[in-house]
Amino acid sequence: MENAKIIGLRVLIMSVILCIGVIAYKTKVISKDGTKQLSAIELKIINPLLIFMSYQEPFDTEKLHGLLWSFVLSAASFAVTIGLATVLKRKNKNENWSVERFSCIYSNCGFMGIPLIKGLYGNEGVLYLTAYITLFNLLVFTHGYMLMKEETDFSALVKAVRSPSVIAVFIGLICYVTRLRIDAVPAVGGVLSEALQAVADMNTPMAMLIAGATAAQTALLKTLTDRRILTTAASKLLIVPAAIILLMHFVPSGVPLMPRLIVCIACACPAATTGTMFALLLDKNAKRCSEIFALTTVASMATLPLIAAFASLLVR
Repeated sequence: MENAKIIGLRVLIMSVILCIGVIAYKTKVISKDGTKQLSAIELKIINPLLIFMSYQEPFDTEKLHGLLWSFVLSAASFAVTIGLATVLKRKNKNENWSVERFSCIYSNCGFMGIPLIKGLYGNEGVLYLTAYITLFNLLVFTHGYMLMKEETDFSALVKAVRSPSVIAVFIGLICYVTRLRIDAVPAVGGVLSEALQAVADMNTPMAMLIAGATAAQTALLKTLTDRRILTTAASKLLIVPAAIILLMHFVPSGVPLMPRLIVCIACACPAATTGTMFALLLDKNAKRCSEIFALTTVASMATLPLIAAFASLLVR
């Protein structure tokens, strides 16, 4: 329950920043193009730096063990999520089935997950979360891309591996295992480390300003009358996370607790912004993607503390 209180406080702080983002867009301080540019800075600079800096910790065999378990648990959670989303969002006569299924599977684990996990567990938590983010990037540009395209195409795998976040994980992991630390570099190490950390610390405010500005671009109240958007949001924020919590509940108690809880929180984050990008690229319903993103982002302010409390009760 302590986790739920901490997440509740973090969500409250993030909600305030999100509202500032809404106001900034409504008052034209941030434009639509500005939102895209800020997103690029977040995804290509700030987020990767935060991931890399999470590996700039003293080497610990136990942490490395926890990181390996994080990869295993993340893979299991994605397998369950993809299977469950296939059942929840069938093709039938729904022309937006691929958009909705994608939104159920892939979460905003970078934008939302990193600040929440950092607030809960610090850099060690972010270290474990990088496993989920790595698999997210590999899957979203392969399975996710093919799902949205509605056909098989493995050419996107190269793009997945070249993602800044995945590169940051690989470089960070090498530095961690080989015990290479920036602050150990003679003369400039301390300054360089502090500068990179300062940029990395921009993650939470930048991410929530972008989320607020993006949400402000949709008719949020109108989405509440769309049954399919509501069921997609419920699936993403409640049904899928509940299934993953049950999965983690049955994982043997010998598996470290922190990675199990982190996977639960990561999958409970709102729908990924990548869906809108793919929808625009592939001529799918980008407007629906944006609406699902906006609704799940706002609604997650209420559901994330509930999911955290549920996870704390069942996952021990």
